[in-house]
Amino acid sequence: MPECDLLIRGALLIDGSGDAPRESIVAVHAGRIVRVDANSTWRAENTVDAKGLVLSPGFIDPHTHDDTSVIETPAMLPKLTQGVTTVVVGNCGISASPVLPTNPLPDPMELLGKPAMMQYRGFADYLHAVNAAKPSVNVMALVGHTTLRANHLDRLDRAATSNEVNAMRSQLQDALEHGALGLSTGLAYLSAYSATLEEVLGVAEPLGDAGAMYATHMRSETAAILDAMEESFAVGRSSQPVPVLISHLKCAGPDNWGRTTDVLALLDKARIKQTVHCDCYPYTASSSMLDLRQVDERIEIRITWSEPHPEVSGRALAEIAAQWNKTQLEAAKALMPAGAIYHNMSPEDVKRVLRHPAVMVGSDGLPHDPRPHPRLWGTFPRVLGYYSREEQLFDLPTAVHKMTGLSAQTLGLRDRGLIREGFAADLVLFDPATVRDAATWTDSTQPSIGIHHVWVNGIASITNGTVTTQRGGKFLPRQSHAA
Repeated sequence: MPECDLLIRGALLIDGSGDAPRESIVAVHAGRIVRVDANSTWRAENTVDAKGLVLSPGFIDPHTHDDTSVIETPAMLPKLTQGVTTVVVGNCGISASPVLPTNPLPDPMELLGKPAMMQYRGFADYLHAVNAAKPSVNVMALVGHTTLRANHLDRLDRAATSNEVNAMRSQLQDALEHGALGLSTGLAYLSAYSATLEEVLGVAEPLGDAGAMYATHMRSETAAILDAMEESFAVGRSSQPVPVLISHLKCAGPDNWGRTTDVLALLDKARIKQTVHCDCYPYTASSSMLDLRQVDERIEIRITWSEPHPEVSGRALAEIAAQWNKTQLEAAKALMPAGAIYHNMSPEDVKRVLRHPAVMVGSDGLPHDPRPHPRLWGTFPRVLGYYSREEQLFDLPTAVHKMTGLSAQTLGLRDRGLIREGFAADLVLFDPATVRDAATWTDSTQPSIGIHHVWVNGIASITNGTVTTQRGGKFLPRQSHAA
């Protein structure tokens, strides 16, 4: 009778493929799944009775800003307690590496932490730091275009010269050789808005030969969103075609509510000829730096932090403006630099995007925000509990697929995202009847409910709902083209 490290018995298996649930026994040995069989005769010293629970692959978060968190706070409780076992960092054009020291950091690199945390001059330095920290989750990393611009441009309100493009491309090439997942852009931010399509194409040139991907916080998520999508698709269709990942797809602002029908139609049209996926978080509010261009008195804007006025943290911009006898725009100017949550989306638009088969779930959480958006702690259980169980937007196997198998396929992870023999033992055991997010707008750092066990590379990181001291994460180099 064969022996293994771990046997999980009695669970309802949802394997990440989208297929119907089935009962099975899963055996794990040396960090890998070695047997998936309803009638397994394997033995193990550690056997988990999972009756009444669902066993799924560990959730993959393709859109995070955990670049420095995986090193500074390697327990990674906001993600681990959701059942997340892999995170992708370096999104929205900002990454902790490769960074040439600069102070102050260009907007929005403050989202990644203090300047002292940005010490990784080469991408190899960053991956070594991740592995030395031994985080509780696996880490994949994009290289940020804005980070590269800050390294080589004297000011960011202009397009790069050909020499500057060459310098950025060289740094990207080095990162790709050390396993970077690809390039990300944040073209909506003023630090990259002046970059032309030609600049982005020039920097992105190595992606095709490397089998890497292009992820983008598009130039617009409001009135010009269709043009911004076309620009994103154009990068994917460059001389060496690359997969495109559109970050946190949304139609922001009341003037754009309902336009997701047109947005998704354009997405479907593009996907006939090229590889395009999107991620989306399951909330009707966004969060980032306070941006005067997003101040709109028709929506609620809540200040999460303010450098000149820390006392207003957690208050609504409208309330602050009324107290100061100013317009909201005037108050916002006085608060900057600051962070904000913008209640700028329609519930129906969010549902429409989440339901689309090319859309996976990503948190976009901001771990350094003192009053973070609840998506940092609640994204994945919210999809399982609210959107799947309560709203019945999709069935549970589809919900799990959007957080596991689809994400792994998009990111080119050939041995994760599914419960298959030979795959890495990134696993989560949850209660389908009770799993839900507990983080709220007023109490946003509450761990989710219903996550019973989490294993990362076979290491028990949560047992019976309690976080252990064991951490099994590591840096994951790029494996292949996204699909």
